[in-house]
Amino acid sequence: MKKIILASCALLAASFATGASAQQSTVNGAAGGAVTGAIVGGPVGAAVGGVVGAVAGTAIDPPPREVVTYVQEQPATTTSVTVEQPIAVGKPVPQTVVLTPVPSNSKYAYAVVNNQRVIVDPQTHTVVQVVE
Repeated sequence: MKKIILASCALLAASFATGASAQQSTVNGAAGGAVTGAIVGGPVGAAVGGVVGAVAGTAIDPPPREVVTYVQEQPATTTSVTVEQPIAVGKPVPQTVVLTPVPSNSKYAYAVVNNQRVIVDPQTHTVVQVVE
């Protein structure tokens, strides 16, 4: 029974890998997490590892270089917002922070928070990259 469940998880991970080229890091994270989870905890570990790997793969996926360049080249006239929480990749900025869309790529926006330029997913307000 365990072999059937494990094979099903592997087949499911493989099917995701063939159909999701735009979300490659998420798929790689899910497949890698599923394999690691299966080794450590069997079928249940595979399911949990797949979810954890997918989340990790999504969180680390950096924005395209042209988005980073655009944010770096914007004038410093954008007012910095001060928030008490630390700014980190994968963590959301408060909903009160006003985001400026990146015109060439609607999947990204940016803001200046605590005197740092941050690239943010405008739908979730999650920090994708802190621009140095």
